[in-house]
Amino acid sequence: MFLRDDQICLARRLIMESLLIQNGLIVDGTGAPGFYGHILIEGKRIRNIFGQDQVLPQTRAVLDASGQVIAPGFIDMHSHSDWTISLPEHDRVLKCLVEQGITTIVGGNCGFSPAPVSDKTRKLLGMDHFNLMVDKPLAYSWNSMSQFFETIQAARPIVNTAHLVGHSTIRFAQADTLRGKLTEDELDNCLDLLLYCLDDGACGLSFGLGYDPGMYSPVEEIEAFCKIAAMANKPVAVHLKALSRISPTYPLTYLRPHNVRALKEMIRIAQKTSVALQVSHLVFVGKRSWPTAETCLKMIENARKDGVDVMFDAFPYTFGNTTVNVVLPYWFLARLPQGYRSAWARLMLRLELAIGFRLLGFSYKDFQLMDAGPSPWQDMNGHRILDIARKKDLSPFNTVLGLSQASRGQAVVLLHTYSGAPGNETVLDAVLANDLCLFETDALTRFGGHPNPSALGAFPKILGYYVRDRKLIPLEQAIRRMTSASAERFLIKDRGILAPGKKADVVIFDPRTINETPGISAAPAGRPKGISHVLINGQHVVKDGCYQFGVRPGEVIRV
Repeated sequence: MFLRDDQICLARRLIMESLLIQNGLIVDGTGAPGFYGHILIEGKRIRNIFGQDQVLPQTRAVLDASGQVIAPGFIDMHSHSDWTISLPEHDRVLKCLVEQGITTIVGGNCGFSPAPVSDKTRKLLGMDHFNLMVDKPLAYSWNSMSQFFETIQAARPIVNTAHLVGHSTIRFAQADTLRGKLTEDELDNCLDLLLYCLDDGACGLSFGLGYDPGMYSPVEEIEAFCKIAAMANKPVAVHLKALSRISPTYPLTYLRPHNVRALKEMIRIAQKTSVALQVSHLVFVGKRSWPTAETCLKMIENARKDGVDVMFDAFPYTFGNTTVNVVLPYWFLARLPQGYRSAWARLMLRLELAIGFRLLGFSYKDFQLMDAGPSPWQDMNGHRILDIARKKDLSPFNTVLGLSQASRGQAVVLLHTYSGAPGNETVLDAVLANDLCLFETDALTRFGGHPNPSALGAFPKILGYYVRDRKLIPLEQAIRRMTSASAERFLIKDRGILAPGKKADVVIFDPRTINETPGISAAPAGRPKGISHVLINGQHVVKDGCYQFGVRPGEVIRV
């Protein structure tokens, strides 16, 4: 058989663009046992996988992975880095993701996505939640989800990105009613825009029911949005109305655990609308919330048995990032900025926080300043509130309120006692070990401040501490839940598995050394250990443990 000239040229080009990864333990992301072999990459895709005794082809480059695991690139299925990734300089802050093996992020979570945008939206860009997501100004030069995707691709993303569309974002874009029940026309317009965004390639819908305006949305509105997602065969990811035993979203006269009620309500909606439900960051905030974990996990498992397509996700830490104003009740927020100066308002707030903290099993020592925002407190980043109070000779209450006032509510904190505490992580263990749990960072990735350790080391910590050291999860199952299970959940077809024809998103790591590099006291976490190579769409982004500046081969994933 004779080859045409064009076939010969193609064969030569593929050889020039080819890489053979040899002698590694291949854990392919399906959950199947690992096996030793070799992977041939040509261009952006995996061309073939070979057993140890097969004849290997000629390639431009060879990478020896002896003693290491070859896995699919990790998928951060609950990310907030989508707010940063449209910026031209985003690689400066997002390189921490690829350094821990993340090759794809799913953004648009918690009800807030950067798109769609309208003139109505642009009037609201000063809201706390927009400022929380990114600490550099965005141009918001796009309107539709499709235009946002084009903006990201033009920025040459460092990672692949898939995107949910946020319920709150859609409301801002279409409705004049900022809180509560929408008019019939407003709801119709919102549902039309939701369908348009899903048709544009959004991989699902997200709700932020613990935030304004989602927390004020009636059940009928939530159901209507879910029906559209179900009709499009796309999942719904939900930040529940409550993550703790008591919360601002339900009256204090409701004496049963608020977080259990919030989960039950959302499962009921999923059952009624037949939508696939992803419970975002299943955490139990405050010591008195921890005993509700068993009830919530059983509710989810029983719902699965009853035919509800429900799963959840979590990060491997007993803290999470949020705004300093998250502990301030809405009656006080409505009085700002005058409330900061009102003796009566401050007295009532002090009493309410004291009672609430006691009921939650939470205290001021559980606050850690992540980013002081636009305030003169930047030298306090990384410190606990009690340390800051001592340095400034203030009470802890006045410290939190002073930080809120100085930053105009834009300071970001890490709150501790999420599903446990150091030395008492039984609840977190139960969540992470459950086979319905997918893995995430849920980290705000910012140009300034003290980084959330999850942004630097969530996935290596799972593979090092929980898989190797604790043996809480088998290696193959942990990799499945951070790759193919997340891809399947969000309808990503060509990633998450090492197989011929799939995109060449690959992580190579040393199973003996992989782990996070935790922060100590106010010092930030460091780069993780054990990740030697990361390839995205066939291109080396981390090589021999070093990030390759200027290599930005990510793609926008339209579903």
